[in-house]
Amino acid sequence: MTDKFRAIVINQTENNFTREIKELDKKFLTDGEVLVKVDFSGLNYKDALILNDGGKLVKEFPRIPGIDFAGKVLESSVSEFKKDEEVILTGCRVGEISHGGYSQIAKVKKEFLVKSPKTISTKQAMILGTAGFTSLLCAFAIKAREEILLGEKVNEVLVTGATGGVGTVAVMVLSKLGYKVTAVTGKLDQADTLKKLGATNIIDRKEYEGEPKLLSKGLWDGVVDTVGGNILAHAISQTKHSGIVAACGNAGGIKLNTNVMPFILRGVKLWGIDSIQVGMKRRKFIWDQVTNLIDFDILNKTVKIVSLQELLEEFPKMLKGQTYGRILVDVNK
Repeated sequence: MTDKFRAIVINQTENNFTREIKELDKKFLTDGEVLVKVDFSGLNYKDALILNDGGKLVKEFPRIPGIDFAGKVLESSVSEFKKDEEVILTGCRVGEISHGGYSQIAKVKKEFLVKSPKTISTKQAMILGTAGFTSLLCAFAIKAREEILLGEKVNEVLVTGATGGVGTVAVMVLSKLGYKVTAVTGKLDQADTLKKLGATNIIDRKEYEGEPKLLSKGLWDGVVDTVGGNILAHAISQTKHSGIVAACGNAGGIKLNTNVMPFILRGVKLWGIDSIQVGMKRRKFIWDQVTNLIDFDILNKTVKIVSLQELLEEFPKMLKGQTYGRILVDVNK
């Protein structure tokens, strides 16, 4: 194998921010004990922010962005990982404080990696990626109403931002768990696709964009919110007694216009989903659920594959809300 590889490199010098594809030497990668040949990465909203201007997330430059990847081990100085083993990385602030997945080769700390389940390929692992991993975390937070809180069985579940990378997988997983899923989207032309993923009802996002009530009629046993802002506030006000709201996004704004009523009158639980700092035991559990909960034949239809060069043209569309489903990055294309 050659010591040269291609990667996207972002840099900040005074007021000049740049992003370009460069040929680098393996010596450029200094972190970690495991060297990985990257097959695929993904485009997440955080990636788009970083590619745009660093997103106030990257503090040291130059940096290879990309917050997730899947590939095969090339070299390892630790016993936990051996050559040719397939591995997955999501979170751990890779692509922010250390070099990430928009690269043909990555070098990372052993504790960042999970061995890929033998039932899925590296491509399928990144069709899920950080977005799918987050969706599964959200789904099991909703399921906790039954298992941890010993509440009534979950039936009606709302998913906001349902045509996004997290939303599409959430619709599928929640449907597979046996819940009746209502999807909120601004892309009503994708209603048929959402129904194929498992949604039983579709709601226009405009219904959730106005001023939320202090407390609305209880409609949902659980909510997966990928948007934040007023949409999340509306969803909280419509959550039934002892319902769980799993919040994992902020594309609709970081401010939350809510009040104490849903929490003290209905016992609503607002569960923040952090997919970055997740313990290894939980990571392994989540990835082990993929085989039973994900239908890749259906999910493949929501996937767009781009090269590193095409990625530089694609990320601005995500920031404008013009993308759908999962954007997969083939770093060797």
